[in-house]
Amino acid sequence: MASRPGLFTEWPWQRLGNFKYVVLAPWSLHSLYLMVSKERKELDLTNLIILPSLLLRMLHNQIWISLARFQNARSKHRIIDKSIEFEQVDRERNWDDQIIFNGILFYLGYFYLPGATNLPVWRTDGVLLMALLHTGPVEFLYYWFHRALHHHFLYSRYHSHHHASVVTEPITSVIHPFAEHVVYFLLFSIPMVTTIVTGRASILALLGYVAYIDLMNNMGHCNFELVPKWLFTVFPPLKYLMYTPSFHSLHHTQFRTNYSLFMPFYDYIYSTMDKSSDDLYERSLKGKEEVPDVVHVTHLTTLGSIYHLRIGFASLASKPYNSKMPILLMWPVAWISMLLTWIYSSSFTVERNGFKKIKMQTWAIPRFKFQYGLPNERDAINDLIEKAILEAEDKGVKVLTLGLLNQANELNGNGELYLHKYPKLRLRIVDGTSLAAAVVLNSIPPETKRVILCGNLSKVAYRVASMLCQRHVEVMMTRKHEYYMLKSQIPESVAGYLLLSNNHNTQVWLVGDGLEDVEQRTAPKGTLFIPYSSFPPKKVRKDCTYCTTPAMKIPDTVENMHSCENWLPRRVMSASRVAGIVHALEGWDSHECGEKIQDIDKMWSAALRHGFFPLF
Repeated sequence: MASRPGLFTEWPWQRLGNFKYVVLAPWSLHSLYLMVSKERKELDLTNLIILPSLLLRMLHNQIWISLARFQNARSKHRIIDKSIEFEQVDRERNWDDQIIFNGILFYLGYFYLPGATNLPVWRTDGVLLMALLHTGPVEFLYYWFHRALHHHFLYSRYHSHHHASVVTEPITSVIHPFAEHVVYFLLFSIPMVTTIVTGRASILALLGYVAYIDLMNNMGHCNFELVPKWLFTVFPPLKYLMYTPSFHSLHHTQFRTNYSLFMPFYDYIYSTMDKSSDDLYERSLKGKEEVPDVVHVTHLTTLGSIYHLRIGFASLASKPYNSKMPILLMWPVAWISMLLTWIYSSSFTVERNGFKKIKMQTWAIPRFKFQYGLPNERDAINDLIEKAILEAEDKGVKVLTLGLLNQANELNGNGELYLHKYPKLRLRIVDGTSLAAAVVLNSIPPETKRVILCGNLSKVAYRVASMLCQRHVEVMMTRKHEYYMLKSQIPESVAGYLLLSNNHNTQVWLVGDGLEDVEQRTAPKGTLFIPYSSFPPKKVRKDCTYCTTPAMKIPDTVENMHSCENWLPRRVMSASRVAGIVHALEGWDSHECGEKIQDIDKMWSAALRHGFFPLF
């Protein structure tokens, strides 16, 4: 919201939430009725094209959002090196409101504007007239309206909402109060209405003009420079006819310069051109390569998780991932993404963060969870992880953490495979076992004298069970095979605290992958389920408490946190990811993978000292 919200700030359908699309239903259903009821010769393409054009605009905008987030995570051409936080994502999640609003007005124009029906597909004179009207009246009126918006009266009531985003994303371009959007549409309607009432309009001209507005809006609000210099070299006057992302970025940081819409020549005419525009353009285009100190290697989980990535849907990524979210209409794209993962042969950057002097990136292996369980995929996945390790080594990365199943024992021996192949690695590989075990141990209520350990065993489970036995806490197990495997790893002096029993009457359960629903139902009411696996158990009991997977809250000073890590809450990181950051901050010169493990108390103390703290 603006600092002092004025009249007509809210969108009319704001309180409808996700049901706001129903406002388009009468119009779209009427178009469908006409299409079904009329003969083919009587159909008007002008009417039928409105709804598909709105859907294409949404797709166009989403492509820009994903492209910009991908580039901001990896590109050296960033313009402003500052942080985007959850507050900005929440403020900008209603970017589709303007498309709904435009759609209603397009339908109204079709039914009530003279000459708006049965338009031809193309008219050259209409295209030329539309270009002249945009260059003249639209750009001129926008320039002065924009300057007026920066007067303190209008700025505090309206335009400050847009400028709350100092680091812009493509969709920042349409984040305005409702009243502002009404004026913008009136301006942009000048070329469209004029060509319609003069009989020079065409379907492609109207669609092209709207696409041009979306293209320039999205491009100009990217936080990386993408307009090549050779364009201005080949055609020098272009610098007056097309702005660049760096040009508009200065407007968001300086406020009193670079007011133009898409064509900067009015800023030149009225002397509001920022003097540093050309210099910032040159510096942004040249860029500066950034070497991360810590790389966290993760992977996709379910098919739907492709939409939860930071480079996917911003609104979904800003909330904990729910595999049951309603994305049935998106399944075709999800299946296509699965096919592409079999083709794509390299990890890709999905996130970039900063903390103190440490620079961090998250890389994703293009494989889904189910693929990690396929025997014929293991070599390919190991090759992808190995390639990521060698790429990080070449870049000078200090610490690389293996997240989720990238550290699975049956896959690569908890990372031991890579140490054997490359014993002289300069970077340190960390699986986060010590911190994950510390989180689990510190999640157990201090008065606890007995716990149940169930599910598939892991390196973390071995460590947790051993520590509990040493603390004289009874660890009960119900599966014979896992019991004898674990008992061989427990020191003989405390092995008596590891028990094989069918008694489930214990209030604290430590659970890993493979926990059966029937096992959960045997737990007494009020049981505390504490996962030691990287994946959360299925919640089948409403009368019990489920902790998150091993994770910690992060300090407020961690930068660029505007997406959730899988199913974890906001500003919470998995233990493996935190362990890598702590490893780098402490400057430890040892690996933590394979059989190697850091001292648990030492790791826990270091994490707390650097501002990470437990969830409980």
